[in-house]
Amino acid sequence: MKKSSYLVAALGASACVAHAQSSVTLYGVIDEGLEYVSNVKTGPGQGKPLIWLDSSSGEQGSRWGLKGSEDLGNGLKAIFQLENGFEVNNGKLNQGGAMFGRQAFVGLSGTQWGTVTLGRQYDSVVDYVETLTAAAQWGSHRAAHPGDLDNETNSYRSNNSVKFASNNYGGFTFGGLYSFGGQAGQFTQNQIYSVGARYATGSVTVAAGYVNARNANVSYFGNNPNSGGPTTNNIAASTNPVFSGYASAHTFQIITGGVGYTLGGAQFGVVYSNVKFMALGDTAGSGPNPQHYTGTATFNDVEVNADYHFTPSFLVGFAYNFTKGNSVSSTQATVQNTGVKYHQFTLGADYNLSKRTDVYLVGVYQKASGVDSTGQQAVASIPTETAASGNHAAVVRAGFRVKF
Repeated sequence: MKKSSYLVAALGASACVAHAQSSVTLYGVIDEGLEYVSNVKTGPGQGKPLIWLDSSSGEQGSRWGLKGSEDLGNGLKAIFQLENGFEVNNGKLNQGGAMFGRQAFVGLSGTQWGTVTLGRQYDSVVDYVETLTAAAQWGSHRAAHPGDLDNETNSYRSNNSVKFASNNYGGFTFGGLYSFGGQAGQFTQNQIYSVGARYATGSVTVAAGYVNARNANVSYFGNNPNSGGPTTNNIAASTNPVFSGYASAHTFQIITGGVGYTLGGAQFGVVYSNVKFMALGDTAGSGPNPQHYTGTATFNDVEVNADYHFTPSFLVGFAYNFTKGNSVSSTQATVQNTGVKYHQFTLGADYNLSKRTDVYLVGVYQKASGVDSTGQQAVASIPTETAASGNHAAVVRAGFRVKF
């Protein structure tokens, strides 16, 4: 009997140890707000103000997720993460109806070499540069660059991808991602690859990222369940007139970098991005081209931001963003795309009621000029909002966020 008792006790202890070495965490964010938009397009040349409750994209998109790890020994762990996005007001799924549209991956993490994961994941721009922007810190998705054209607020994910993230080497981290195109005999069609790096030490952070997507209308902008194929303008469905006319690009490219500096209670940041829609007119493998564009559409974007913590719980921030798009050639004489400019100003405040709950107020004003990607006079296109009827618009959001 004593031997049996010892055996049962030993097995029980082993089970406890095994349980302690594994973990699964349920987490989430619920972000809801009251929103005012000054100039929502209601018809040709017509616009009216609008007030409504919106939970789609506040300081963070509402979500819930599961993440876990299992210790395999010798510093190696098996890890996974599943994360969905949803609307608080009606319970519907975001990310085009995907059950786990924000993230879904599994992989291995080692203390000696880093982490490798497989699944639907963020690219290197999001992993290394995004946190330097006002939108990621306090400005909400409305402070994103027009159309989120450089994915600095992770509007787009990469399916069928393998990703490597290094360990931290004295403040330096780096990584990369490759998304398989899944086309028989055409290994580069619909592929996505990205690389990035970040160095943070003391009060200074420097980061850079690069993304290259082939046939991006399908591979990058059209990888949600309700997206269509090459004959559908998936870019238009997911963004706005800023670059929806460039769905026929054979290659989409982002080059971005930024610097952040902290001085006492103040933080300052500068982020630059160069975005290109290259080889326009590739309608066979990409998307429609109603304006008959050719060549390359290029955008240069610069953001400067600053915020100040009056107390550990209360901050106020300001950001200015300038976006310039070059002129684009067309084989159709009636289309005269002479380029476009966007000036965007953001002012915000955030107050933490606790470690998990905060309230915030954000205001964004944008003015556009020139000709946008649709070949029309540019209209204000504040991220996440319906394009305005004219060249200027403002949005104000008062929100409430709870993390769990």
